[in-house]
Amino acid sequence: MYDPNNVFARILRGEIPCKKVYESDTALAFHDINPQAPTHILVIPKGAYVSLDDFTATASEAEIAGFFRAVGEVARQAGVVEPGYRILANIGRDAHQEVPHLHVHIFAGRDLGRMLAKAPE
Repeated sequence: MYDPNNVFARILRGEIPCKKVYESDTALAFHDINPQAPTHILVIPKGAYVSLDDFTATASEAEIAGFFRAVGEVARQAGVVEPGYRILANIGRDAHQEVPHLHVHIFAGRDLGRMLAKAPE
C-alpha cells in the first residue's frame, strides 16, 4: 500500500526541498542526498506508485513512457551516456527498498565495478 507521507511524496508536494535536475509532467529527478557515486540522481514518477510492479500494472501508457524517457533524458543531460552509467531500482524488502515510492537511481562518474559475480558454469 502506498504511504502518502513517504519522503518522495513529500518532495513532490514541495514539503521537502530537493536539488532538482529535471522535471516533466510525469517525472521528477534530483540529486541523492547521500550520493554513492560522483553522479547519483534519483528519478521518480509523479504518481503514487510503490514499485515497478505497481507502476507497470496500474500507470497509464503515457506515465510509463514519460517516466522511462525521463531516465534517458536525465542521463543525457548529466553527460553520462558515453562513459557509461548504471540504473538501479530496489523493489521490496529483499532488495532493501527504503522508500515505498518507485525510484530509479542513476549512478555514474567513475568505474562502478561489477554488480554481480559471474555465475558458475
